[in-house]
Amino acid sequence: MDLGIQGKTALVFGADSGIGWNTARILLAEGATVVVSDLDQSQLDNSADQLEAPYGELHAFAADVTSASSLADLHTRVREAVGEIDILVQSSGVTGAQGLFHEIDEDGWTSTLDVDLMGPVRITREFIGDLRNGGWGRIVYLVSEDASQPYDDELPYCAAKAGVLSFAKGLSRSYANEGLLVNTVSPAFIHTPMTDAMMKRRAEQLGTTFDEAITSFLDEERPYMELKRRGEPEEVANVIAFLCSDLASFVNGANYRVDSGSVATI
Repeated sequence: MDLGIQGKTALVFGADSGIGWNTARILLAEGATVVVSDLDQSQLDNSADQLEAPYGELHAFAADVTSASSLADLHTRVREAVGEIDILVQSSGVTGAQGLFHEIDEDGWTSTLDVDLMGPVRITREFIGDLRNGGWGRIVYLVSEDASQPYDDELPYCAAKAGVLSFAKGLSRSYANEGLLVNTVSPAFIHTPMTDAMMKRRAEQLGTTFDEAITSFLDEERPYMELKRRGEPEEVANVIAFLCSDLASFVNGANYRVDSGSVATI
């Protein structure tokens, strides 16, 4: 499919694995120049080595989304390598502090919010100038089903994702007349290293196999996921890539759920 982004430049955060990596793969295949970023340079380099860039360029630069100075350094490296960006995909994040409300201390809250809410804010503040300059731009934030259907054992994560959803909606009103469109994607229980770790812990706690932990989680915790499986990263990345494209030229301020029906409300 021709997404109309050949020659565009994309910056993808959280791209050392999972959804971010698959998004970078699709954008490269569509002819975009792609810069991938994540926290650890060596892991990022290993992941970038597995990406193919048949048309566009590929660059890999590490950065810490909790540090404004780290993001400023990243911006300098991006400018030197590829110039200004046209597309920003923010998919980095952490599960953060888990447990019931009375079990999570202030550090658990602030550390989770610092990555999952303030990370997108810092990234946007740093790169918004690039995205406003060309008369055409796209921002896509990876949110979560938890933004609209919170769970009581991961409230810091839920609150952060709800904050990003609101931030994106408000931001979408600011620059659309300049050609910059802002949208979000909300997946549920995707086959990523994050959910692998969750299911390993669950299997240990329940004394079951990894696959049995997934089955019981779907039955007990995510009963509205009608397809009864974890989603695959590329199933989310396909939607992100669409929102980055010319095909989504009339989509702004929207939240696309890729969740097998997990969110029970309309």
